[in-house]
Amino acid sequence: MKGDLFSSEHMVQPATAPGMTVENSKCIRYAVHGEMLARQGAMVAYRGNLQFERKGQGVGGMLKRAVTGEGLPLMTVRGQGEAWFAHEAQNCFIVDVEPGDEFTVNGRNVLCFDASLAYRISTVKGAGIAGGGLFNSVFTGHGRLGLVCEGNPLVIPVSPEFPVYVDTDAVVGWTAGLATSLHRSQSIGSMLRGGSGEAVQLMLQGSGYVVVRPSEATPQKAQQH
Repeated sequence: MKGDLFSSEHMVQPATAPGMTVENSKCIRYAVHGEMLARQGAMVAYRGNLQFERKGQGVGGMLKRAVTGEGLPLMTVRGQGEAWFAHEAQNCFIVDVEPGDEFTVNGRNVLCFDASLAYRISTVKGAGIAGGGLFNSVFTGHGRLGLVCEGNPLVIPVSPEFPVYVDTDAVVGWTAGLATSLHRSQSIGSMLRGGSGEAVQLMLQGSGYVVVRPSEATPQKAQQH
C-alpha cells in the first residue's frame, strides 16, 4: 500500500524498550513485560500474549474524579506484548515519578501507569461536594504515569511569594509541597470561564507546580468520561 497514511509518520515501529512511551500526541504505547494498569476502555489496540482483568470496584480498584466524585474503573494488563491507549483523542503526556515524589492528579486525566506506582484516594481539604467533589489520586513510588489532557496543559510554577488560584474544573494535578484550600471570590465570579456570581477557586501555596487544562468540564462531558 502507498499514500500518506502508510508513511513513517504514522507507521508503528518495533518497541525498543519495555514500559511506557508516547506513540504520538494522542496515544501512549506500553510494551508490557509483566503487569501494568490502565483505565477501562482506554485500550485501542494490542498485540502479543496479553491478559486483561477488571479491577474490583472498591477504593483500591478505582480513581475518584472531580465534579461528580464517581469512580474511574481500572484494568490490569499482564503478559508479554504491546498495547496502545488513548481517550477521546485527548493529548497524552508522561510523568516520571521518582522515590520521594508525590503527584496529585484528577482521576479523569489518568490513562495508564506502571504497577510499581502506589496510589491513594484523597480529597482536597475543605472542598467536598461544595467544591466540585474534588476527589484526587495521589501517586507515589517509582514509575511512569500516563496522562491525558484536553488541549495542551499549562504548567504554572507556584512559590511562597506567589500562590496560584485555579478553576476547580480545570485543574489536572499538582506536585508535592503544595498546600490546597478553597478560595471564594465574589468580585471575579463573572470573569472566570463565563461564570457568574460567587466563584470558587482552588488556591495552591508553597513551592511546586500546578497543571491546568485549557478547557471546561461541562456536566454533559463529565458524564461521558
